[in-house]
Parts: sequence; C-alpha cells; structure tokens
Amino acid sequence: MSEKQFYSKSELEEFRQLVNEKLEKARSEYKRLANNLKEIGQNTSDSFNITEYGNESVEKEEVELLMARQAKFIYNLEKAMMRVENGTYGKCRISGALIPKERLRVVPHATTTIEAKKQQTLKRTPTNKG
Repeated sequence: MSEKQFYSKSELEEFRQLVNEKLEKARSEYKRLANNLKEIGQNTSDSFNITEYGNESVEKEEVELLMARQAKFIYNLEKAMMRVENGTYGKCRISGALIPKERLRVVPHATTTIEAKKQQTLKRTPTNKG
C-alpha cells in the first residue's frame, strides 16, 4: 500500500480550526503591541527627560521588533491557511512527504518535515576545515 499523499477533508478541517485559532491570537497580540507602541509615542511627547527618552526609545525598538516578528508569524499562518484551503496543507515542500500531525499541531505553519529541515540545515552549514 502506498503512503498517504494528502490529509483528508476532516483532517484539514481540524487544521483549519487550529490555524484560525492561532491567527486570532496572533492578530490580537499584534494589536496589543501596536497599542503599546502608540502609548510609548504619546508618553514621549508629554515630557522630555533625556534618561526617560533613552529608556522609551529602547522600549519602542523592542516593541517594534516584537511587532515585526508577530507580523511574520501572521503572514506564515495566512499562507498555511491558503494551503489548508487548496488541500496541500501538511505536504513537505522539500521531500513531498506528509508532515506528521504532531509537528503541525505544535508548528501549524511548518512547511517541512523535521528530517528535511535537518538536511536543509546541514547543506547550509559550512564544513570545518582545519
């Protein structure tokens, strides 16, 4: 018997719910960070103390970094949702094998099996000469 090539409609529905749940949480977190950034900007204009400004500047950079990471996560989840919609969700983009459900439940936006990811990482790692 040949290996399964795609997840069934009922399995895809389970993943659709999981990805949707993660998307809602990620978007909510992004909005929370955006509100924090707005508050930092308002506080800076209220008073100008060089020490406070330096601290607020660092805090602003940290929030902007978190927002960028969250935006990337949302983007990857949206791409995962497209794969759910077109029925290709869970297929490794390197090997073509199905990504185990356990991995997808932990990392719903995964596009590779762990084995393929390891192989990809090994190819990128420079060999030690010396």
